[in-house]
Amino acid sequence: MEEIKALVIRHPDKLTLDTIKARNKGYSAEIDVITYCRRRQEANDKPKFRILLSFGQHGRELITSEVALRILSILSKEKFLPDLDLASLDQTLDNLVIKVVPMENLNGRRLVEAGDLCERRNGRGVDLNRNWSVDWGKKEKDYDPYEENPGTAPFSEPEAQIMRKIAVSFDPHIWVNIHSGMEALFMPYDHKNTTPDGVPSQKMKSLLEELNQLHCQKRCMIGSGGGSVGYLAHGTATDFMFDIVKVPMAFTFEIYGDVAATSRDCFKMFNPTDFGTFNRVLHEWSAAFFTIFKLGPNLLGSNYSKPAVDKWVSIDEYLDGYLVERSSRYGKKTEVLDLGMQEIRTYFRLFLLSSILLLFMFCSRISKSKFSRPIVSAIPL
Repeated sequence: MEEIKALVIRHPDKLTLDTIKARNKGYSAEIDVITYCRRRQEANDKPKFRILLSFGQHGRELITSEVALRILSILSKEKFLPDLDLASLDQTLDNLVIKVVPMENLNGRRLVEAGDLCERRNGRGVDLNRNWSVDWGKKEKDYDPYEENPGTAPFSEPEAQIMRKIAVSFDPHIWVNIHSGMEALFMPYDHKNTTPDGVPSQKMKSLLEELNQLHCQKRCMIGSGGGSVGYLAHGTATDFMFDIVKVPMAFTFEIYGDVAATSRDCFKMFNPTDFGTFNRVLHEWSAAFFTIFKLGPNLLGSNYSKPAVDKWVSIDEYLDGYLVERSSRYGKKTEVLDLGMQEIRTYFRLFLLSSILLLFMFCSRISKSKFSRPIVSAIPL
């Protein structure tokens, strides 16, 4: 992350850095978000095409954050893709706002760097890609509690809560969750063996086929995560982005995997171990994202219209979270999001239930009193 922060300092005209922090029950997390925009003087980004990329959701997948650094370096013109037309690129980037989360799971990454090379979960043992609300908590027969712990509730983890807030406020047209462990280009859904119906599915598949042809040499698996990877995953970020945030194009990319590595050699299984392969992965996948930057707006049309995100949330959504403090390196305002603890949600449910029961009892008492009152004739006898 230090290299990325230094990159932001060197290019304040293109890049900004926001650090978002959250905590719950003594567990704290923070996520750095890099925003790329060529025309920062324009206050309103909504007319532009918006792309949200998340790397490093699983701690052991170190190579993904390296790709994030390479993409930001190319956007800053400190590195270049050999076959990229700079004039055409500038024209494309004028209409884009790109948010990059280089390391979503910072606490998990620290555990890996301390020597636990197989750790994929966050700092308190929760798989952040099982902590989202779409089909949360369902367990398959091959469920591994160590690998796939979904947490105590949807969005119980500060990292997932932060990412949800970023997605809802930014309202992207394209979302990509970048992983390693194999080579694949996945679209929804992860929790069932189907893809979405209609035109959105066709556009997503068209883009993935183009990427597979240009950058993956047709070796990447394409399809729904649930139908292609060999198991169903419940409570994933990509399913939430597509179903709830209404992102028109939501993907999960798997950018590297060593099928010959044993399960005990996690570093080799999820990360290249020689410089030749390392550089190939960085080149191929950074080029793939610049193809997305170019083709994505064309596939969705010139007006970039998308269904509005429902800003009304249930009491669970409102109270299911943590105190989030957002601070900016450049002195932007600090905002505290109105979030509460899980216990408050439980107490509030109990309060509502008891209030309804008391109201019911009160109404029943009035009703009985009314019908049991003696009838008095209005005419004197």
